[in-house]
Amino acid sequence: MKPMQPVRGTADLMPRQKSQMNFVVEKAIMIAGRYGFQSMETPIFEFTEVFSRPLGESSDVVAKETYSFEDRGGTSLTLRPEGTASVMRALISNGLTQTLPQKFFYSGPMFRYERPQKGRMRQFHQIGCEFIGTFEPLADAEVISCAAHLLLELGILDKCKLYLNSLGDAESRDKYRSVLIGYLKDYSASLSKDSQRRLALNPLRILDSKAIEDREIIKNAPKLNEFLTVNSKEHFKRVTDALEKSLINWQLDTNLVRGLDYYSHTAFEFVTDALGSQGTVIGGGRYDGLSSMLGGPNIGAVGFAAGVERLTFLIEKTEEFKYDVAVIIADDEASMDAFALAQKLRSVGLKVDIPFASQLGKKLKRANSLGCSLSLIIGKDEINSNTLQIKFMESGEQKKIAKSEAVAFVERLLKS
Repeated sequence: MKPMQPVRGTADLMPRQKSQMNFVVEKAIMIAGRYGFQSMETPIFEFTEVFSRPLGESSDVVAKETYSFEDRGGTSLTLRPEGTASVMRALISNGLTQTLPQKFFYSGPMFRYERPQKGRMRQFHQIGCEFIGTFEPLADAEVISCAAHLLLELGILDKCKLYLNSLGDAESRDKYRSVLIGYLKDYSASLSKDSQRRLALNPLRILDSKAIEDREIIKNAPKLNEFLTVNSKEHFKRVTDALEKSLINWQLDTNLVRGLDYYSHTAFEFVTDALGSQGTVIGGGRYDGLSSMLGGPNIGAVGFAAGVERLTFLIEKTEEFKYDVAVIIADDEASMDAFALAQKLRSVGLKVDIPFASQLGKKLKRANSLGCSLSLIIGKDEINSNTLQIKFMESGEQKKIAKSEAVAFVERLLKS
């Protein structure tokens, strides 16, 4: 029988990779906490409408990428393709729109049906921060600063560049959209198939196209920042002034867009050239219109999301899991005492292994391979004398101590 394999676009997270991902998430929780973002979690699947209503039935995500299905009751459900809509739905569902602003941190798996490649799997993991309930430009700067702070803490900020753009307010985008459509229509036959479809449905997304034929056309397209209202310009200036005051470097990218109507004002990405074509490691922006699309009040919001797998590709943390102590069973008569000793050592916070092998030498060899600093050897003679043999694995030195003193001795030695 052919061995079973994981589904295409998914991956088993074996201990080393899982450890690295845990490291990223734990750092993110710590940094987010400094900015007041509190951890929360939403269900992995939602009513399909949670995503189709704000994203639009014609969007790339809803049209081609979601994992949607009907449950046994005939209700359409969707595995979450991103976290923002779920977080906003949760805020509204739990009656928190009366106690704004709210700051949330989340982490967990997301699902999109895409062509699998490095840094882009069909099941992937994201962390994100959402600052909900204010239109204040400094909230944008705070979210961007939090993202930069996380990259700094992970030791990879110098590998990334921060790009910003202003999407303006609704008035700015309406003016720009009509001008952009007029320009692109002259080249419609030369656009990629995706962009031809977007021209009628979502023209701003064409600016973000990676297709070669589109890039040449976009190069000479009108720029959104030429159509910004006075209020939009002032909002963007306050964001960039705050970043510059905090010594956070940024560059303007006039083609950086979010094509959905609920996005406004600030859009940003931290991009690296160390991951090939999948260069964006953190992306975010302001999404003031999302709440009302989900049945909530008109409230301001800004946030970011980051791919955990992509961040792990960039960090240089390669620390392997290591045990602290091995409890070696010298003969069968000592097995119960050895097991009880291991439990006592674990109860004081030590990582303990009981090597199972046919010979004492092989047990010690395993203890060495696991990175144990000490091995505690217990057999029939030790039980009779209420003692233990302690072997220092690096030097090979061995000494006898009283069994009653073993836990305190080891704890003092390893935790000092």
